[in-house]
Amino acid sequence: MTTLAPTLTTRLLPAVDQKIRDLLLISAGALLVALLAQVRIPLPFTPVPLTGQTFAVLLVGAALGSRRGLASLSLYSLVGALGLPVFAGGAAGAAYAFGPTGGYLLGFMVAAYVTGLLAERGLERSIRTSIVPFLAGTLVIYALGTGWLAVQFGLEKALALGMLPFLVGDAIKLALAAIALPAAWKLAK
Repeated sequence: MTTLAPTLTTRLLPAVDQKIRDLLLISAGALLVALLAQVRIPLPFTPVPLTGQTFAVLLVGAALGSRRGLASLSLYSLVGALGLPVFAGGAAGAAYAFGPTGGYLLGFMVAAYVTGLLAERGLERSIRTSIVPFLAGTLVIYALGTGWLAVQFGLEKALALGMLPFLVGDAIKLALAAIALPAAWKLAK
């Protein structure tokens, strides 16, 4: 059995009781996603806004690891669906969570898990390899988000509304995450 590398957060907070640390980290991750969801640029031609959420999802998954990353994004989605205004632009409620952006919310949870799983193998520690977990997470978000839109609008329209307008911005977010995590590891040493 392969021994997993510690995540950045376990390295920075080794002395804190594990359950308390997990609860704090999961909550902080959900809060980070909620805050960056408010960085929102509406695009008039699509129901999906440009936000800082994907950047936060990638960072949360890599920094917290697979289980805590998934728990953090599940908490974020749950509190938003229950009515707290944490979604893009302060939106909230089950109707929003299951509307056109619902696939992206599911994608965020799976992407945090996948990104975290790859980070647990140490791939986010070097700029040379860090692109792998962040690209994988981004692809998961696109697959589930665009897939959900395709059910509602058809594949061609889903690609035009939910993926193509975001490629450049997400490439920038992916690159920033691929630089940020290795830099954080250098500071943590």
